[in-house]
Formats: sequence, structure tokens, C-alpha cells
Amino acid sequence: MLLRRPFLAALAIFALAGSLMAGELPDIKGRKVIVVTENAYPPLQFVDPKSGQAIGWEYDAMNEIAKRLNFKLEYQNTSWDAMIQAVADGQYNIGMTGITIKEERKQQVDFSDPYMRSQQLMLVRGDEKRFTDAASFKAFDKGLIAAQPGTSPFYTAVYEVLDGNEQNPRIKLFETFGATVQALKTGDVDLVLSDSTAAKGYVDASGGSLKIIGQPLGTEDFGFIFTKGSDLVAPVNAAIAALKADGTLEKLNRKWFVDYKMGE
Repeated sequence: MLLRRPFLAALAIFALAGSLMAGELPDIKGRKVIVVTENAYPPLQFVDPKSGQAIGWEYDAMNEIAKRLNFKLEYQNTSWDAMIQAVADGQYNIGMTGITIKEERKQQVDFSDPYMRSQQLMLVRGDEKRFTDAASFKAFDKGLIAAQPGTSPFYTAVYEVLDGNEQNPRIKLFETFGATVQALKTGDVDLVLSDSTAAKGYVDASGGSLKIIGQPLGTEDFGFIFTKGSDLVAPVNAAIAALKADGTLEKLNRKWFVDYKMGE
């Protein structure tokens, strides 16, 4: 955000350079690596409502990468709007929260190779009948859309759904993705754009109170971020390639996008 479910057709883990076997991977020799995330993007990373533990696809992938490269993980949390700059400043070694690879972001941080591809979908309340796609939402001039500033959904809302005005009053800004979904549920806004990974998780957990409408609004590739010039980029890329080659990423896709059910 594999081809055995309609949702998963929108998400493709694709071939990465260098199909290295685990024994050929670099050895980081037990070094501590601080990884920061937001814990607000199910099923990539989130706090399990039952156990209170931080879990998700990205946690499983990063834990496996650390195991294969022999480094010691320390997880920390920060908000999305602070994350990229904090990693750029060297406060953390790696950032992960479904971060779309963008050329402008490459001016601040280095990216890993893509580990996932997803599409942006329109998330609405389950009883929504006033609009059915991006065009009819734009025409529904009372409709409000929630977004986090500086994110891919924000820019898609501005330039692909609305009129290209980043100050458009129909866009209501929130600090976290979870807050946008809560605003949707309570009727404060009418639409949230989400990549397919998060959208599927929220719909599955909603008991019919949320649904996905319209066609996908484009694709985005996700990558881990690093401080510019980090010596971790090449080893992590090698590990991603190995996880792809031996089927580990496919197993994580099945675990989190097929078998896992939010709230159960």
C-alpha cells in the first residue's frame, strides 16, 4: 500500500536490487540504533488496544532487519510533523511511519529502498451518500476533508481533489492521522484520504461505520528515513532485499493485511 484479495492488489512488494542471502548481510556488531515512529498508522505501527503494546508490520520488519544485521533496537515516539526534521538533525537514526519517498524530502534525509507500495483511498462514514468519488466530493461544496499538514494525503486533497489552494477552508488540519479519522467518525469532517494500508485497518475495525469509496488517487512508495550520509542505509537496503527474496515480506503482508483484524 498479495494479489489474493482486492485490497492487496493495491499494495505490491516489489523486487529490490541484490537478492542477498542472510549469511551475506553486513554485521553491525551489536550497535544501538534508535528508531522513531508515531504509532498512529495501523496496521504499519500502532498501539494494540487490548495489550497496550506497540505492534505492526513495520515493527515486525524492523525487528527482523535488526536481527539479521546484528544491531540493538531502541524505539522512541514523536509526532509526524516533527519526525523528518528530528531524523535530519540526528536525534534518531531511523524513522518509520509509512513515509512516502519524495524528492523534496530527500533534501533533508536519506531514504531506504522502497519496502511497500500503496495507493491513496477515500475514507468516509458508512452511511455517506452525498458523494461517491473525488469529483462529486469537489462539487459538494459543504464537504470538509481532514488531513495532517505536509503529508501526501494533504497534497492529494489540495491538488487532486480540490482546487490547488493550500489554504482552502474545506481542509481541516489535525496533528495525527488518528485524529482525522476520529473527526470523520464524529461528523466534524466528511472525508479522510488514507493510503490503503491504514484505510483497510480502520474499515475492518469500524463495524460498518466507515467505508472506502471511489477509485484510488495515486500510488506512493514507502521507505525508512535516515540522517543524511548514514552508514545504515546500505545495510538496511541489503536486508530489505533479503527479506523480499526469502518470502519474509510476503509473510508479513499476509499476517497484517489478511489475517490480522483490528480490535479482535
